[in-house]
Amino acid sequence: MFKKTVILIAAVFALAATDGYAAELYGTLKKIKDSGQIAMGHREASVPFAYMGPDGKPVGYTVELCYRVIDRIKKTLKMPNLKVKLVPVTSQTRIPLLANGTIDIECGSTTNNLTRSKQIDYLAVTFITGTKLGVKKGSGIKEIEDLDGKAVALSLGTTNEKAIKRIAKAKGLKIKYHMVKDHPQGWLALDTGRVDAYATDHSLLAGLITSSKDPSKYEIVGRFLSYDPYSIMIRRDDSAMRLLGNSVLADLMRSGEILKIYDKWFTKKIPGKPSVELPLSPTLKVAFEVQALPY
Repeated sequence: MFKKTVILIAAVFALAATDGYAAELYGTLKKIKDSGQIAMGHREASVPFAYMGPDGKPVGYTVELCYRVIDRIKKTLKMPNLKVKLVPVTSQTRIPLLANGTIDIECGSTTNNLTRSKQIDYLAVTFITGTKLGVKKGSGIKEIEDLDGKAVALSLGTTNEKAIKRIAKAKGLKIKYHMVKDHPQGWLALDTGRVDAYATDHSLLAGLITSSKDPSKYEIVGRFLSYDPYSIMIRRDDSAMRLLGNSVLADLMRSGEILKIYDKWFTKKIPGKPSVELPLSPTLKVAFEVQALPY
């Protein structure tokens, strides 16, 4: 009788373990397991978060964090040779491509907000920034109020677009909007004089200035016009993928390794580009400490 009971208990635990493992393989993880690949969406010109390196492959702060998540997926699924399919995305395509299954994870410079969470989900916050104005030195523009009667370039589908238009409306500012599809287009519009300013996150403006032919011609001005915490995007209602990704990020934050990764991309020369010179802010340091969840 005792022997039968032991066998029965062992069988129950074996079944529970099997069911538990099977339960993990749903959503994105199951899709990856079944297809033998993970599709990583990435930006092409969001320096230093995600951009095309000298070898023609995406590199950057967020890209490196995504590869850390992918390494954990390989280990979890026991797929060391998992293929990584690289899919370029823009501010307009990133959410639809994630929602419809074309990409499995989005690695760029995406603001984590509640409106977008109706369609997709996020991992932990990895950067904190906000909207500012990139202008030519000597323009006389210091704040958004100085754009009254002037033109500003805005990237379609961004939180920056919403912030500028909301503030302009509230203050009755007559601003001309020049809509662009990505950061290079917005910067080109400023460089060629088609607009008086390019409004985007201050961290991206720093990258655009250091990547320009003559950084001494430009400056970042004004107060922060929005609060933009960045996160890696994943599909909505996928707790297994979210747990895996957040475990990786929490490990990096707990160990302090994320500080080294940050310094690598924000305070030193980066592949194909000079340093963007953005030291870690006290706010982001606290965010890392708060999100370093224990096991």
